[in-house]
Amino acid sequence: MPLPLFMDRHEIPDMTARDVADGHMKDIEIQDRFGVEYLTYWHDPDAGTAFCLARGPNREAVDAVHREGHGLIANQIIEVEDAMVQAFLGKVSEPKSEEPYAETAFRTILFTDIVGSTNLTQRLGDRGAMTVLRTHDRLVREAIKANGGREVKHTGDGIMASFNLVAEAASAAVRIQRDVAADNVTAENPLSLKVGLAAGEPVTERGDLFGAVVQLAARLCDHAEGDHVLCSSPVRDLSLGKRLVFTDRGDVALRGFDDPIRVYELQWVPAVV
Repeated sequence: MPLPLFMDRHEIPDMTARDVADGHMKDIEIQDRFGVEYLTYWHDPDAGTAFCLARGPNREAVDAVHREGHGLIANQIIEVEDAMVQAFLGKVSEPKSEEPYAETAFRTILFTDIVGSTNLTQRLGDRGAMTVLRTHDRLVREAIKANGGREVKHTGDGIMASFNLVAEAASAAVRIQRDVAADNVTAENPLSLKVGLAAGEPVTERGDLFGAVVQLAARLCDHAEGDHVLCSSPVRDLSLGKRLVFTDRGDVALRGFDDPIRVYELQWVPAVV
């Protein structure tokens, strides 16, 4: 039976690709002493973060390699499933030892969707429907910008956005729902939104994002009820310690995915005015 698989996260704003590459090689030099195998890593220089993927008997052994090898201790270490890594990150490849390896593809994808959007025009007329849509666009874009995200595209009745940091995407989702709730207090036509979040490595093509993680975020948004935020396991796992509250909603069958997906609901409460 293979050893458990662990992913760790480092938050070091001034680290360079060379720093991370050198640290990875030092890990490999001593990993056998601890029964650990460091498989690969990802580095995002803009966010000042790095992720490492390793097999080992436990978290302590994985941490010990970093501690003894170079002292760059991870801020967080979580156990992950092989299938999850394959589904969200694709093929795991070992970086070349002779050059720094910078990978900025790990992203958290956020989708919003206006509840009942298909009959907005019939119910409110053209002017009323556009007012609701503009309110959605304004509140969502403000939350995305405030949390360091990037709008990828408008979907007609929602927005797709990308974030470098998982916790920032989750914080944006919370702000979106809180701001919508606050705006609804005085709105003539209250707005109800669904939000879906998934983290992984999407495929980039001409400024757009594709792949399993994008499909998952969209399906989670579809599956959510109005005023709810649904997340994948990596979003919940990589947000631990960020004062965000998640509720386990169990395994859910989602269209386009062969196996049930573990789903978590990100809790939010209206901001105190």
